[in-house]
Amino acid sequence: MRTEGTTETGPADAGHGTPRGLTALLTTAMAFSMMQLFLIGALGPRLVDRLGIPETVLGLTTTVGFGTATVLSPVGGRIVDRIGPRRALVALLAVSAVALALIGAAPGAALLLAAVALGGLPQALANPATNKAILAAVPAPRRGAVTGAKQSGVQLGAFVAGLPLATAAGLLGWRGAVWVAAAAALLAAGWAWRVLPADAPPQGGAVVRTPSRPDGSVPWLAAFSLFLGAGIASVNTYLALFGVQRLGLGPAVAGALVAVLGVAGIAGRVGWSRAATPGRAPWFPGLLAGGAVGAALLLSLTVHVEALVWVAAVAVGVFAVSGNAVSMVLVMQRSAPGRAGQDSALVAAGFFAGFALGPPLFGVLAERGRYGQGWLLVAAEFAVAGAVALVWALRDRRTRAGGTA
Repeated sequence: MRTEGTTETGPADAGHGTPRGLTALLTTAMAFSMMQLFLIGALGPRLVDRLGIPETVLGLTTTVGFGTATVLSPVGGRIVDRIGPRRALVALLAVSAVALALIGAAPGAALLLAAVALGGLPQALANPATNKAILAAVPAPRRGAVTGAKQSGVQLGAFVAGLPLATAAGLLGWRGAVWVAAAAALLAAGWAWRVLPADAPPQGGAVVRTPSRPDGSVPWLAAFSLFLGAGIASVNTYLALFGVQRLGLGPAVAGALVAVLGVAGIAGRVGWSRAATPGRAPWFPGLLAGGAVGAALLLSLTVHVEALVWVAAVAVGVFAVSGNAVSMVLVMQRSAPGRAGQDSALVAAGFFAGFALGPPLFGVLAERGRYGQGWLLVAAEFAVAGAVALVWALRDRRTRAGGTA
């Protein structure tokens, strides 16, 4: 692996310890980078009922947020490589706070969509900034574990949105719950400024030494992430609404489905990332996509067997959600020095594009009450992701075998 034994800024000496609180901070940053979309999904039944937002517009919020993140990601990666992780993470959390505050103030669909679009910037910065921080500060043997932990922050955000904040919405109203999240994001921005070391000033020769092309694995991982993201986004956006409209669950219980998915995703991302050693990691995306297909098929059966929805939510978290964390481990294992931010951003852009495309397609079916067909569409998206991952793993094995012959 190209980066084995080195980081972006210095030697990856196993004797160097991880800075105190770094893992918790990176996990928090990942949670807030997508908090607004998880909140919209968990509060979807309330938004549809009280703001009069139709199901297709609910899906459009995800499209706008991730469409913006897709466009900004390549630029965001270059910005992170240039300004450093501390400034990028503080900006991420501050903008997240503003976006959440605007969502809480939205009188209707227009400002809601504008706020979600603003939330695309933190999404674009999240993976490049956190990966860059890990490469700079975490010894190589611990990077997989720290990456899994910080990637689980996204699912921590899903849990917080689906349980404590959805519960708070019953006490404070949905706007009050969103404003609580905005205040927490602002506090986290101050925490990042205090905890992270100052960014090193740009060095004149660094740009010259940085390769202009991404590692060969990046286009394949981006394509895998595109189809994986399309399926995951549909589940995130419509699972709670499905629980209310088709399974007869109350809004709080339906929000708990999102929380269950989040907890399972945390466990899956940490576990699979720890196991993703350089020799085994290329096979994990295809394996996880196969499990995700099974999870989506379980969701399609819940129309007939309601109790399966909880098993399906766990399976989506363990398999589908974990795929993105393994992709980021692979990026850090293979990116050349100086390109970690940009390569992370390109793979993330594929994931965000999937998040932008998936929910509107699902929303057309959801508006007609055809949830069973929607979950089959999700299964098909996961199956394509698995096929892309398998083809890449086979090509990668042949390439590496030829290189060592």
